[in-house]
Amino acid sequence: MVVPPRSTLMGMTTEIAKSAARLGTRGWLILITLCGATFMTGLDYSIITVALPEIGRDLGFSSASALQWVATACLLPTAALMPLFGRASDMLGRRRLFMAGVAGFTLMSLAAALAPSPALLVAARAGQGVAAAMIGPTALALMTAAFPEGPQRTRALGVNGALLSLGFVIGTIGGGLITSGLNWRWTMLILFAIGSLVMLAAATVVREAAGRNRTRLDVPGAILASAGLFALVYGISTGGDAGWGSTPTVATLLAAVVLLGSFLAVEARHAAPLVPLRLLRRPTVTWGMTIGLVTFGMCGGATLLLSIHMQDVLGYTPLQTGLGFLGEGVAALVAGTLAARLINARGTVAAIVTGLTVQAAGTAAMAALPVHGGLVLLLATSATMGFGHVLTVVAAITTITSGLEERDQGVAGSLAQMPTFVGAIGVAGLTAIAAARTEALAPSTTKALATQGGLHAAFLTAGAVALLGAAAGAVLLRRTGTGRAAAHAAEETAEHCMAA
Repeated sequence: MVVPPRSTLMGMTTEIAKSAARLGTRGWLILITLCGATFMTGLDYSIITVALPEIGRDLGFSSASALQWVATACLLPTAALMPLFGRASDMLGRRRLFMAGVAGFTLMSLAAALAPSPALLVAARAGQGVAAAMIGPTALALMTAAFPEGPQRTRALGVNGALLSLGFVIGTIGGGLITSGLNWRWTMLILFAIGSLVMLAAATVVREAAGRNRTRLDVPGAILASAGLFALVYGISTGGDAGWGSTPTVATLLAAVVLLGSFLAVEARHAAPLVPLRLLRRPTVTWGMTIGLVTFGMCGGATLLLSIHMQDVLGYTPLQTGLGFLGEGVAALVAGTLAARLINARGTVAAIVTGLTVQAAGTAAMAALPVHGGLVLLLATSATMGFGHVLTVVAAITTITSGLEERDQGVAGSLAQMPTFVGAIGVAGLTAIAAARTEALAPSTTKALATQGGLHAAFLTAGAVALLGAAAGAVLLRRTGTGRAAAHAAEETAEHCMAA
């Protein structure tokens, strides 16, 4: 048998990889449906944040801290209940729980739109948070079940990552447009409309994943995990206002440590744990989650501080601020499109290192943003950061969910989503750095220059942390062999076809 030259083999490899990555009509319908659900939950947070001032005026919230619960009431149950619903989806059926989550989110969005008082709005937002905790892990698990590991799954995850990030940008722009031209209730009605479309599509095209875990639910683990994550996210979310050294904040964070430590101890002894420790012991899961924590923490914090720069330093309106993130949104779409190609060609490790390095460069360059003008630099740096972030997210999720048994995909989906919420640690840290530097500069300069100096210090810190994450990922993930299979899978497929 004549073996073709390596250049020919590599050309065939590329063509086979492209063919394998094609999703087909039904595949695209499934992907659009599942991505529509995650897009909806991503859109929710940013669109409601922009509308908060009008909500406060319309419903008569007593204070800014009380108004903040409109956002926090949704965030807390999502973070706290995600591991529970991730395991429950493996036991009860992912499609069933996904449909329940979308239905619940849709109905709670309508309830929020019609809420006549602050209490009822906060309650509806909490209901949205519970439903979002169902949607997150089940949508990801259904996606990994629908698309086999390899080029198809990587491409699907790339589209999902791009749309999730785009949801934030569209939310900031749409929230400004809607609250300016209509009123805040339309933000929730839009979510109701999207949820209704996703429900209809899911009932038509999404199928139940084969096989279920028939073991009993780990109730003690569920209670400890939910309580521990609730305390952790609550402590991080409120620590900035209450003071990081305040008794409530310290007590809440200590309670989180104790509860989560107890959770791990219980899981080690339970016959059917909520989160099997064998998953947490997998280097791909551990380091994939760590990389996710770095990229979400640094990008989330930098995005928040960039919003402060636009509004408090440049004097942008909420709508102008939303448009200022347009470069980041476009870059997210491009990164989601290119992520699959890079991962299939070079492996997840190379994609993670490239993504975090690009994110670090874009974030650190924000330290050059001036007090006046600088729109081109703002768009360029935020786009660079967003491109690197989405590339890293897709590679990290691919790392976490690859090589697992079908019965663990629901739990893996919840673990892959956790850095999104625990990444608030990075947001809190960068905000604290900016505040401390601003306070130090305040006596000797103008308010705008002091604020900008604080933001610059935080941007440089975020860039440095992302760069350290890239270096650590290059060393630690390569030791596990992560990405080598992905990097050579297409070539091996081509060789196998030639041998046949």
